[in-house]
Amino acid sequence: MQQYSGFGLLKHSLTYHENWQRVWSNPTPKKHYDVVIIGGGGHGLATAYYLAKEHGITNIAVIEKGYLGGGNTARNTTIVRSNYLWDEASHLYEHSLKLWEGLAQELNYNLMFSQRGVLNLGHTLQDMRDIERRVNANRLNGIDGEVLTTAQVQEMVPILDCSTNARFPVMGASWQARAGTARHDAVAWGFARAADALGVDLLQQTEVTGIRRKDGAVEGVETNRGFISAGKVACVAAGNSSVIAKMVGMELPLESHPLQAMVSEPLKPILNTVVMSNHVHGYVSQSDKGDLVIGAGIDGYTGYGQRGSFNVVEHTIAAIIEMFPIFSRVRLNRAWGGVVDTCPDACPIISKTHIKGLYFNCGWGTGGFKATPGAGHVFAHTIANDEPHPLAKPFSIDRFSSGELIDEHGAAGVAH
Repeated sequence: MQQYSGFGLLKHSLTYHENWQRVWSNPTPKKHYDVVIIGGGGHGLATAYYLAKEHGITNIAVIEKGYLGGGNTARNTTIVRSNYLWDEASHLYEHSLKLWEGLAQELNYNLMFSQRGVLNLGHTLQDMRDIERRVNANRLNGIDGEVLTTAQVQEMVPILDCSTNARFPVMGASWQARAGTARHDAVAWGFARAADALGVDLLQQTEVTGIRRKDGAVEGVETNRGFISAGKVACVAAGNSSVIAKMVGMELPLESHPLQAMVSEPLKPILNTVVMSNHVHGYVSQSDKGDLVIGAGIDGYTGYGQRGSFNVVEHTIAAIIEMFPIFSRVRLNRAWGGVVDTCPDACPIISKTHIKGLYFNCGWGTGGFKATPGAGHVFAHTIANDEPHPLAKPFSIDRFSSGELIDEHGAAGVAH
């Protein structure tokens, strides 16, 4: 794998950047792999990378029906944070955040990870009670957090309407300074490049049409390019996880919903952090290009369409303008949707199944991007050892029959 550096950039500039080697190869599928990973998004690629790096399993295929990183990884609002409420979730997301902090150097790829912090606003007394509870829980778990007053919020974000005349007055906020944003495409590309260098086959334009079983164990996957034998099959297909599960007669406790996001025209730097409000129901940050990156909650209906309804766009924009009247004349550039898979308790499934050799990483709802390196790391451990990683153990599929749910609806926030 070619190492990227400032010197390399200067060297290639002499040849007009025409001689860079391919970032990853485009191999022909083998007949057999030790592990087949269904889904070439951030989680699937991270899983393959950590399987190869941490566990020495390199005979791996990542199968993607479209192009790498073209699903939810390319269709989110790039927020990274770990300030969840319950111990199980906060430990998992904090594990991921710690990996984020050194990931660009490890992958030798600029992920544009920016720890610009995240504000979660409180507009009522109950909001502030919830914020204080969550910050205290975070700090007990060694996660950075702080409760800010209205004056501190106003000083940090001068363009936010913190006046007493606001429809939803800002009474304070929680603040996680280590949180921030990252470049979603770069995350997929960085993991893909690193996995390819370790010998992983990345199979694009390869659609899984079935999973073959024998005597209660997986044998491999049927694809539009023929049958591929596999010792283990790991599904990381986000909103399409239920479709994959039905191929083996499983029914997952998931609902798939469209989740919309949108960006404005580019502006000069005006917002240097992420601002979220559950109550007003919207969140916004500013990208390095200057776009305002905006989102809110999922559409109420279920479906697999990568678009959403106009009333959700209207509701989201109204929420942003309530908080930032200064944005009222900014023009919207484009909007898009992803397909998110949501569990009843707003927490993921990271688990082996009753079918030997079959594993699922799904149900992240709107929290999947921020968990990318951590989810890949613990899922790889689960696959390699056929036993859950300690951080993944609470997220077993069995919790829906045992009743040991982890209700993170509040800390899951406005979608993110």
